[in-house]
Amino acid sequence: MGGMPLNDMPWWRWRSNVRSALHMLSDPVFQHETWLTGRPGYGDVTDAVYRLVEDTWLDNWSADKYVGTIFRDAQEAALVDVAVLRVLRIMHQVGADAPVAAYMEHQGWPEAVQAARDAHVRLAAADGEDPDVPPRSLEVLAIMTGGPDASA
Repeated sequence: MGGMPLNDMPWWRWRSNVRSALHMLSDPVFQHETWLTGRPGYGDVTDAVYRLVEDTWLDNWSADKYVGTIFRDAQEAALVDVAVLRVLRIMHQVGADAPVAAYMEHQGWPEAVQAARDAHVRLAAADGEDPDVPPRSLEVLAIMTGGPDASA
């Protein structure tokens, strides 16, 4: 999100949180090296899902509702919807407080990761960023959005 035009979308802070979550959920190397090892500053799967649906209520209605405010077009929204549904299905099956390994061992996890990747790549490209850089810490996200330090 270093190159993201921060004032480009009306609800850019929400877009930043959604992008951060999708980025972490879409990167298996990050998940193994950061979430599985408990590296501080990046939260866990539950934290990422919370950022994905927290302010947007994407767990209750379609991302299409936010075209023009958080998402640029219907294709972005559709990709986000698929990712949200796949990740939430796993969360409901393994439990919100399950260890990271329980998510990663779930038979549907590779499909959820791919759906998050598809959405992440689309949003990152639309924001002029390289989708393959490692995810930024929650502290960096908080600094960029002017929000509270989420890494505590």
